Amino acid sequence: MGHRGENPEVDWPARPDTSLALNRMGTFDWDLDSGRMHLDPTALEVVELRPEEFSGTPAGLRLRIAPAEEARLDSRVAQALKDGRSHYGAYVRSRRRDGSPAWTHFQGHILRDRTGRPYRVIGIVRDAAHDPGEPGAAGERDEGRRRLTGVVERTTAILAHARTVNDVTDTLKDPEALGHLGAVSVMLGIVDGGRIHLVAEGQLGSYVPEIEYTRIDAAFPMSEAVRTLQPVYLASREEFQRRYPLLWPYIEPLAVRSGVYLPLIAQGRPVGALGLLYTRDGDFTAEERNVLMALGSGIAQSLQRAILFAQEHDLAEGLQRAMLPRRIPEVPGARIAVRYRAARMGRDIGGDWYDVIPLGEGRVGVMIGDVEGHDTDAAAVMGQLRIVLRAYISEGHTPGAAMERASAFLRDLETERFATCAYAEVDLVSGMLAMVRAGHIDPLVRRGDGSCHRVQVAGGLPLGLPAGEGPAFRSGYPVTRLELHPGDTLLLCTDGLTERPGADPDVPPDPDAGTREVMEVFRDGPADVEELADVLCDLVGDAGGGDDMALLLLRRRGTPDARGGGPLRHRLDPGDMDAPGAVRHLIRAAVQAWGAGERADEIELAADELMTNALVHTDGGALVSVRLTAQGRLRIEVEDTDSALPRPRDAGDWEESGRGLLLVDRLADAWGVEPRGDGKSVWCEFAVAAAEAPADAPGA
Repeated sequence: MGHRGENPEVDWPARPDTSLALNRMGTFDWDLDSGRMHLDPTALEVVELRPEEFSGTPAGLRLRIAPAEEARLDSRVAQALKDGRSHYGAYVRSRRRDGSPAWTHFQGHILRDRTGRPYRVIGIVRDAAHDPGEPGAAGERDEGRRRLTGVVERTTAILAHARTVNDVTDTLKDPEALGHLGAVSVMLGIVDGGRIHLVAEGQLGSYVPEIEYTRIDAAFPMSEAVRTLQPVYLASREEFQRRYPLLWPYIEPLAVRSGVYLPLIAQGRPVGALGLLYTRDGDFTAEERNVLMALGSGIAQSLQRAILFAQEHDLAEGLQRAMLPRRIPEVPGARIAVRYRAARMGRDIGGDWYDVIPLGEGRVGVMIGDVEGHDTDAAAVMGQLRIVLRAYISEGHTPGAAMERASAFLRDLETERFATCAYAEVDLVSGMLAMVRAGHIDPLVRRGDGSCHRVQVAGGLPLGLPAGEGPAFRSGYPVTRLELHPGDTLLLCTDGLTERPGADPDVPPDPDAGTREVMEVFRDGPADVEELADVLCDLVGDAGGGDDMALLLLRRRGTPDARGGGPLRHRLDPGDMDAPGAVRHLIRAAVQAWGAGERADEIELAADELMTNALVHTDGGALVSVRLTAQGRLRIEVEDTDSALPRPRDAGDWEESGRGLLLVDRLADAWGVEPRGDGKSVWCEFAVAAAEAPADAPGA
């Protein structure tokens, strides 16, 4: 049989390689283990690569296949390998050598070993330019549909975690979300009264500086979308120029050729608008419009949640600020720093609190507490409890008595909540500290030499809990006393600072890990209390749990008095006949040591009158203290448990008593009576010329 057709050089029947070459079909062989790929000459011709340009690996195709198309082809191959299939096929957009677009079809047969592991792919590379209709139309439609669906799924998944407007705007800039729509600029506007506030714009460098605030009735596409509750589609630059001349000067210098502005509608009202700009020409297909509307709906719901969350957060912050002290007073002799950080759960509000109460005469009260819960009710109870405790302490109640009354108050509120609290009264002149604890964690003290330790404070029940049976429950709130030396720092905090969630949910968390970390930072941290407070707060930045946190730092300033200005304290018990004599001896020795010997007799006599008054006219004992005040006066105090306040009176010639306070009034430079909870304190002061107040070094 002779040769026929236009190519007489082709044998009859044609050989397979001839048939493939004439139809621009080449072959490839891909070794999955080594990554090598072989393209025959026809395959190289189809993808328009010279032999020296091809690297012998799949990466060598990148010269002619765009990254997005390469990723889609890789995904198709990976899915076939995962599903155990033996064949796959894909249409891919490619670029000819002159830059014009082309279509290429890849089809492969997967070889597997006996275990089913794929190790080789042998296939065909075909020029699809002459396929009937649009090359790979069905496949492209399916791929486009999957891509758009993926955009919706990814965006919805990200928006599900959005709590703030910033979270929503970050989603719009995420390349794994809306970036797959091909938009080169993304804009988000929020309806604010009769205006639209542009809160996010710009992507891939295509910034369109619309006015930050535009009226809803303005001639802008975003305003029209909000005004009409209908999307605005712009298919060409001419349409931009014709319909929105005010916007056109900003669009003209950009490579933008189309765009869409979507109203963001939640519960039937517009909350904002979304703008997307593209470099492509042409209108949007029905499928693209449906996807965009679905996206707009999801973004609108997230935006409304974010706006409501911001409003609740502002309300919660305002309530929290109202419940906490508005300012921390300056206290001579101490530096104080406080911090509060809300929980990252609930409404960013909780029941933690702190307070600082100046008590006069160089004394200050500091407290920290935590009401159960993280909501507005916890904050409201916290505010009431803080104010009540402050009132009891300011009235002169002892620390233990103030705690007992506060606990009874919380029970009377019938809130079914309890609270923990720690309170300390510090005499900044003498350094003596008296502390009570109601179910709260122990405080920490850092000494001036750098050592750090936990203070074991005797504790009582949390506030609000009913007292139980037995001596352990009827003991109230015992007082623990210690001395805070100049340069020492006291740390009071709630458990939000020390608690740490476990990294592994299957391994129980170490309950002491947070305390050890806090102690390490507290020991090695800055000397300045403000800087130290910031460093401690950083511990709960990302590592803290879902609890709020409050802390208070108090650093005693000054240096020890060279003459020993520390206080003398002695207990007077009824029936102890030797106690007054011992106290008189201590007072005389102290007066001589403090350089006030010329007034020793007056001071001793006045102290003796105050002690006698307490022992004779009260049922319980008394506590005598002698110290130097910050004003350079020697102060004697006698505290007892009798609430009746004494007053001087004129005694008759034959009366044996009634002259004690008159004598104190004549001898002392000042005297007075102060209520102290369920008792009182009677005091007198003497100006001592040689005595000086304990030094208070500002830089200490």
